[in-house]
Amino acid sequence: MTAVQTTGSCDARGEGRSHGDPEDRVWDDGLIARRARPERPAQSPLTAVALPPERTSPPVSPMPPAPPRSAPTSVGHALRPRLDALRELVGLSGARLDRRTLAEARRVLEEAAARQRYSLDLTVVAIAGSTGSGKSTLFNALARGQLSEAGVRRPTTALPVSCAWSDRAEGLLDRLGIPARARRQPVRPYDRSLNGLVLLDLPDHDSAAAGHREQVDRLLRLVDAVIWVVDPEKYADAVLHERYLQPLAGYAEVTFVVLNQVDRLSRDAADQVLDDLRRLLDEDGLALGEHGEPGAVVMAISALTGEGIGELRELLGQFTARRTAAELRLTADVDGVSARLRQAYVADGRPGLTEQARLEFEDRLAESVGAQAAGLAAERAWRRDAERACTTMWRRARRWYRAVIARVWLWLRAMGPWLGFSGVDEDEIDGVGGVGDTSEFAPADEYDEGGGRDVDASDPLGAEASVDAAGMPAAARRTASRPLVEQAVRTLAHEAATGLPGPWAQAVREAAVRGADGLADALDEATAAAASAPVVRRPGGWHTGGSWRAAGWLTRADEGGVRGISRGWRTGVGRAAAWRTHGGGAVRTARPRWWTVVAVGQVALLGLQLLGVAGLVGVLTGDFAVPWWGPGLLLAGAAAGGPLLAWCCRVAARGPARRYGLEIERRLREAAAGCGRARVLEPVAAELLRYQEVRAQFVIAAGEA
Repeated sequence: MTAVQTTGSCDARGEGRSHGDPEDRVWDDGLIARRARPERPAQSPLTAVALPPERTSPPVSPMPPAPPRSAPTSVGHALRPRLDALRELVGLSGARLDRRTLAEARRVLEEAAARQRYSLDLTVVAIAGSTGSGKSTLFNALARGQLSEAGVRRPTTALPVSCAWSDRAEGLLDRLGIPARARRQPVRPYDRSLNGLVLLDLPDHDSAAAGHREQVDRLLRLVDAVIWVVDPEKYADAVLHERYLQPLAGYAEVTFVVLNQVDRLSRDAADQVLDDLRRLLDEDGLALGEHGEPGAVVMAISALTGEGIGELRELLGQFTARRTAAELRLTADVDGVSARLRQAYVADGRPGLTEQARLEFEDRLAESVGAQAAGLAAERAWRRDAERACTTMWRRARRWYRAVIARVWLWLRAMGPWLGFSGVDEDEIDGVGGVGDTSEFAPADEYDEGGGRDVDASDPLGAEASVDAAGMPAAARRTASRPLVEQAVRTLAHEAATGLPGPWAQAVREAAVRGADGLADALDEATAAAASAPVVRRPGGWHTGGSWRAAGWLTRADEGGVRGISRGWRTGVGRAAAWRTHGGGAVRTARPRWWTVVAVGQVALLGLQLLGVAGLVGVLTGDFAVPWWGPGLLLAGAAAGGPLLAWCCRVAARGPARRYGLEIERRLREAAAGCGRARVLEPVAAELLRYQEVRAQFVIAAGEA
């Protein structure tokens, strides 16, 4: 204290007047007058700046009593999970966020790991400030010795100077980069209340010398706490507030702001400057430790006269004794990097893929493959096949006759050039045989002359694979609508990305686009496989056969009656398409048994009709001595029973046909939905799951858990 309170010493501003005479301590700058409140009465310069002999520094809020000293070797239980979560967060986000976004988080993790390698019971406090604010004078006053050079030359401090109240600070000083020639020891016996304190005197943050600002910025990222020294002239300097205090507003609990050189102000002027300084700090977002709340300590001192130095030393002793400065600093680091990363992990709304969006996506895919239309076509084909299978024998014979005539016509048309004539006119064939539209009786694998194809219940999409000479299926047709598939994927990607932060929304869209590549072709293959799988009737409805791979499910109308008639015209490729299986063997496809029963009934009715005709002929010729009305009633009943039985079968077939159509639609929907889930939904869900995982880690790292 004697070295600091010498009356003949020069002040930190370099003015060589003595401080023993009050008249020599007059300090008149228009700054204080301009910042004075307008309602305060004007005072003369001498009255405004006269320093009363009994003046003391303004009161400061005392810090809570220090707990018993300990020697922690790692961070506390509250900070360690946050550091672990931040490390996990960086690892999970490496492929989604750019390196610049995660660079600050990596730096914080590296600094935290480096700081934990040294004893956390040491508290590193840096004294920072602008040129001429009195940093070195304050450093010497706290150390009670002339350890750092203080003078009128600017800048005075070229290298950071340290003073350690510990014998175990060498490794920590090496990490800080303090050269050996700038390491000092306090005057012994030193104050035991400061045991564990490592005090640094930094160069000026606004120095004109090259490299000084870089040293200050580097050390401010490494120290545990900072004492900002301001003077009445430059306490409102924009560089100080905008470059340092505002960005470091989250470090309020490890920040001291001292107004130095108050010995050059009157009591009222010092109070006004201190109040204005508090206002500026509040505008900077720096929480002030007032009324028992945690925050920055703001006080007025005079490093030259020693005014307020005792209170500051006491506050530093209590702050050091807590052994929590390093943890508070690391906590503030994690808070700061979490706040900067928030926009990359948190967005408005509730992100995710709802069940409604999934169902709409599957409905659009089903629409793209025509599942509903295929179901309706299969229902109509089933009813038509049932009608043909249960029709009367006269209509069956007529159809057989027309099929024979049509095959002859097709043969003549194909062999015309070889036989020496151009062909046969279709009108001539129609006039001779009464053949109309040949599509009614054309085989399942053949096309009519107009290029159209009759819809078969075994191939409702018209996507049945054609077969080559060996009976193997050729390439499947393109059945999925490409524009509808693209629209479904775009809509799903938009729904899934809504509410996600920018990087994760982009990752979800990219996953959807990757899945959409080749989705239409996969839908073609899946729907072709689903359409070619046989359907068998089991209790409870129609089901897809798991072991059959037949091309057709039902026989054609020509196959509805007696087996000999139904198989009469199927030869060659048509037979291979109708009976093909995985193993290449010929097996009969499933068909309702009641069709056979009805067909047998139609044969029986035909027999009764023939019997009635024979009876009438016998009555007319006198061979049968029975009343004529007996055979007549038998003939009329049998003739009316055939159409009536066919009509009843048409009515009874509506329910099974409806169920069969729904089954076809269901399995096509399932095939389309399975492709969509495997190629689009699962990759998108994986990205959303990854986001939820990193979001959970971010909540822990941000201290919001």
